Amino acid sequence: MNEYKHLTKQGLWDNNPALVQLLGLCPLLAVTASVTNALGLGLATLFVLVGSNITVSLVREFVPSEIRIPVFVMVIATFVTIIQLLMNAYVFQLYQSLGIFIPLIVTNCAIIGRAEAYASKNPWQRAAFDGLAMGAGFALVLVVLGAMREIIGNGTLFNGAELLLGDWAAQLRIELFTVNYPLLLAILPPGAFIGMGFIIALKNKIDAVRSARAEKKTVTRARVTA
Repeated sequence: MNEYKHLTKQGLWDNNPALVQLLGLCPLLAVTASVTNALGLGLATLFVLVGSNITVSLVREFVPSEIRIPVFVMVIATFVTIIQLLMNAYVFQLYQSLGIFIPLIVTNCAIIGRAEAYASKNPWQRAAFDGLAMGAGFALVLVVLGAMREIIGNGTLFNGAELLLGDWAAQLRIELFTVNYPLLLAILPPGAFIGMGFIIALKNKIDAVRSARAEKKTVTRARVTA
């Protein structure tokens, strides 16, 4: 149980692939102009992470170390192809919106990194949970960044949710304020860089405050003990 708690904390915060490792930034910065796009790419990445981690863990004892990386890439590419075909069949408009960044999941260093660093050394149950935690952490950053950019750029939230969730989701659209002309800085990639910088800075600030509090408690306990 402690191992699963550790994996959850690592994936969502301490070793978040987007905030700490700074992996997968190309699709993260390119497609997060809206929550819908961000959530679609986040779920696709999560699916690939979990599937590839499980498969790598199951075959790890049969793959020679000399060819492990090409095998891992082939496994990841297989799951990316599956998610690509599923999105093409069921959410075609969203698939068109995400474009080349769906097949580019194959090159996401966060996925190959987890396959090499964790899945290839642990049982499939833990590998699956590691993929779930890391994928959830990556998707969370995507959604937060997408929400920031959509609100600032268009004054809306969940615009185009029906592209991912079906026609019923059109009612989820929220117009927070009226924008006559979209703020292009927020919608275009430069806005993604700025927004990502603020998110990373906020995380670092929170970590610094928590560290200072922990040190203060340690000093107080040492004094009491003495």
